[in-house]
Amino acid sequence: MKVVVLTGPESTGKSWLAAGLQKQFGGVRVDEYVRRFIEDNPRDTCLADIPAIARGQLQWEDEARAQRPALLILDTHLLSNILWSQTLFGDCPDWLEPELLARHYDLHLLLSPEQIDWTDDGQRCQPDLHERLMFFRATQNWLEKHQQPFQIIQGNWAERKAQAVAAVAHLFAD
Repeated sequence: MKVVVLTGPESTGKSWLAAGLQKQFGGVRVDEYVRRFIEDNPRDTCLADIPAIARGQLQWEDEARAQRPALLILDTHLLSNILWSQTLFGDCPDWLEPELLARHYDLHLLLSPEQIDWTDDGQRCQPDLHERLMFFRATQNWLEKHQQPFQIIQGNWAERKAQAVAAVAHLFAD
């Protein structure tokens, strides 16, 4: 089983690419749990919500892993929970990072916020490119620090799709 994670700032095409990769390669896709959480809890999210959000994401991921697909595509994983918790609340539950590091991911596709417009979907909160670039750099720094395999995906929509498809194809060629 190959596990690919789409990560990075909001409004960079993660969900769109996850769906496109599944269409191209098959496999199982795991969506972003926090979206369901926000729909089910229509209020401002707080630090106390982070453990429930993270556990929900882990449950969805574990259920998909149990199916043992040839390709598992994760629209996100705990790194987003960690970074958003730190960004929004200045803190993060201690157990998230060890839980994330205990799992194996074959490739992270790190999406750049540059060259595409931010889209408000009612749940997003970083319209400022500078803030999204800071989130991108924090993601990249974490991946580098923990020696996680990643490839930066950038450019316009067509370029992003071509880069992501090539990266996953390369993963299966090895």
